[in-house]
Amino acid sequence: MAIQHAVLALLAEGPGHGYELKAAFDKSVGPHRGALNIGHLYQVLDRLSRDGLATSHRVAAQARHDRTVYEITDAGREELQRWLAEPSPRTGGYRDDFFLKILAAARTREPAVLTSLITIQRAYLLRELRNLESSKRDADLMVSLLLAAAIRHISADLAFLDDVEEQLLSGGTALLATFAGSRQRPSTATPAHPASPAPHRETGS
Repeated sequence: MAIQHAVLALLAEGPGHGYELKAAFDKSVGPHRGALNIGHLYQVLDRLSRDGLATSHRVAAQARHDRTVYEITDAGREELQRWLAEPSPRTGGYRDDFFLKILAAARTREPAVLTSLITIQRAYLLRELRNLESSKRDADLMVSLLLAAAIRHISADLAFLDDVEEQLLSGGTALLATFAGSRQRPSTATPAHPASPAPHRETGS
């Protein structure tokens, strides 16, 4: 779990209580990823403690309730090093909801439908790109790197739209018809009813 290991990385820098760790995490990743929910963070810290990857102890605080301070264990450091030493697979695999829209638009066999879909998506991605590039100019080093990764992802999505135009629209209606007609459609002919058996006739002896 990436959040669990990110919290271990924060604890590796030194002990801390929940709100200190939340503030450090949010500052590190910036606002674009979204703030870490404090309830979720405490669930992660409890799990780290149960698994022996962190310990906790109460510390008295002036004018406030006592705080629970967490500290990484040797086992936690080993787990953090193990996580850092392995590759990170794509968490969502290769599923892409927008590709399903491309598929649906192509099966209409109408170039205008696919063209409209591409135009709308390209405009959205370009707005996102401008927003990210604007935010990147004022970001610190680590957040800037995170935004740079997001910018590369959006650039790849824009290049994919170019591929869709080139491969599905360059041939016009004929190409879309070929693509959409690849599935064999069920027959609509009315099935013939089987002939009724002839009535049985009894013969005299």
